[in-house]
Amino acid sequence: MIVCPNCNHLNPDGAVQCEACYTPLPATTNCPSCGATVQADAAFCGQCGYNLRTTTPTTVAATVAPDIPLEVPPLVNPDPLVHSETVVTSGSVNHNSPDNSLLPPTQMSVPDPEVAFVQHTPSAPDVETQPVSSEEQSPTPPVTASRTQLQQVTARLVHVQSDKLLELPQNLSVIHIGKLNDRIPPDVDVSGFPNSEIVSRIHADIRVEGDAYYIEDAGSSNGTYINNLPLLPGNRHRLRPGDRISLGKGDLVTFLFQLS
Repeated sequence: MIVCPNCNHLNPDGAVQCEACYTPLPATTNCPSCGATVQADAAFCGQCGYNLRTTTPTTVAATVAPDIPLEVPPLVNPDPLVHSETVVTSGSVNHNSPDNSLLPPTQMSVPDPEVAFVQHTPSAPDVETQPVSSEEQSPTPPVTASRTQLQQVTARLVHVQSDKLLELPQNLSVIHIGKLNDRIPPDVDVSGFPNSEIVSRIHADIRVEGDAYYIEDAGSSNGTYINNLPLLPGNRHRLRPGDRISLGKGDLVTFLFQLS
């Protein structure tokens, strides 16, 4: 059965969306090392710690395109140039015309230098200019540069039993919760908290996708509980502010999810 991460509805195996709320269900697969059921996009197996992202490099054969001769279109002879006819304008002489000698010469009148024509332009009346006071000038509004400050959301866990605050790393897409071990060191170490013996070395993972946070059980021995409901292996739950996360049974190691 697949538990819906949105409404916790039990769906049959192989379902792709929830029968109750139509939420897409996460795909699951089996660990190639131990056969445990894990999420398809999980990086490590929660049961044995096997690296699920290990793939065998495949050899890609280079494809060579066959030599295809290029077809060159035949050359086309250009059209002959069109000779423009000679245009005779006023005052120009066409040397090709046989009657050039019959045209009379152009007469131009030359003004008498003793006669001078003076055009009187009346002067414009003097306009008294007065300086504009600084109060009449429109003040220039100051230019204020708008600054947009990007506010980064910070996620954190609050330990209920000790009221201790743990901020989640902001540069990781997968945050491992557990205790110190030789295979996968935890990003959130709960070794120093009371009753930590019920927490597995690789207990749960929190995945960051954009501004959403999802939690999934990594095959722990005592299980992971969200708001007092068990989180089945292979399923994940989208965390919302105020969600109660219990690592193991009995609500002995409990955290509250917060965003700030």
